[in-house]
Amino acid sequence: MKITDIECHVLLAPDVRKDATSSAQDDIVVFVHTDEGITGVGETDVNPWIARACIEAPGTHTMGLGLKEMLLGENPLEPQRLWEKLYTGSAMNGRRGAVICAIGALDMALWDIAGKAAGKPCWELMGQAAKTEIRPYASLQPNGHSFSEYKDSLVAWAVKAQELGFQAGKMEVTLSGPYNHSGLNEPDEKMTEVVAACRAAVGPDFVMMVDVQYTWTEADVALRTLRDWADFDVYFVETPLQMDNLQGYAQLHHEAPMPIAAGEWQNTRFEFADLMDIGLVDVAQPDVGRVGGLTEALRVCQMAAERNRRIVPHCWKTGIGIAASAHLAAVTAHCPFIEFLPADLCDSPLRRELVEDELIIQNGAIRLPEKPGLGVEVRAEALRKFAVTV
Repeated sequence: MKITDIECHVLLAPDVRKDATSSAQDDIVVFVHTDEGITGVGETDVNPWIARACIEAPGTHTMGLGLKEMLLGENPLEPQRLWEKLYTGSAMNGRRGAVICAIGALDMALWDIAGKAAGKPCWELMGQAAKTEIRPYASLQPNGHSFSEYKDSLVAWAVKAQELGFQAGKMEVTLSGPYNHSGLNEPDEKMTEVVAACRAAVGPDFVMMVDVQYTWTEADVALRTLRDWADFDVYFVETPLQMDNLQGYAQLHHEAPMPIAAGEWQNTRFEFADLMDIGLVDVAQPDVGRVGGLTEALRVCQMAAERNRRIVPHCWKTGIGIAASAHLAAVTAHCPFIEFLPADLCDSPLRRELVEDELIIQNGAIRLPEKPGLGVEVRAEALRKFAVTV
């Protein structure tokens, strides 16, 4: 089997807001075609125009090759070998950052092809089943342009998530900092008010995570608020500090009253080694697209197991990425949850409309995927509807 062509589709929701902290408004979907009629699909979570350029741009020398040109004519059933070829051949273009994200989308598509060719779900090619079901948590980003609207929206969505069958959820509580929601600028005490309201609404048995989206710059400042949350039974706090402050993360690992999670922006196993060995994060969160695809995500999971860390994959895109996370979780014993952006609790039409064959949640869990490959199909109508030609 040989790769014959690669298509890149830049997609945008019709009402994109640049002041919103949500990458679910855009997407790049890649299709890898073969001479045997099997096509694989992948996506990644980065500026879609930049990802497309990383894939389609021609190379000029052996250290700066284009990703597409390196894959054409290759056997797609060898994703691990091709990952190394792409990483090595594009090294001068970007050993981290957008190039790795673009490799992630392509690698996802290669695994999809391999599964379809074998007539097996991707996870069966990746290893042995580590569980009988996958537990998703509802990832909840509230609406509102005032504090009261924000809090009320988040509480309402948390209750709705329970009604939809979720047994766990992550509350976005971003009232200040570089990625504050809708321009809000509230004191840290207001964050505690929101966390308390959410816990009261969902009750003691609901597994509750909190994402503060890099709110603080210093660990000592973060700890003043995190210690106030000690009685709320927070499963983890996600990205409390800006990502390059690994020493600060290490301090939180030792002093915070709950586990610390991070890794949604990390590229490759090498950045995760620093995150776990220097930052000592308790929960590593590889995004399958951003980390470099399923090939590299599997390596990160192995590293986490060696360090006794949990894996909870990040995913804030469409059903394509969610499916990839599910296959990763299926073979990862130390992955208790995957992030799941509920279509019913999301403003993004891309999330609601792009993919068929959505994974079904029953009794708070997802059965191990059974369809060949990733097990998802992109709706042609949605692809046309959201496509951007520039």
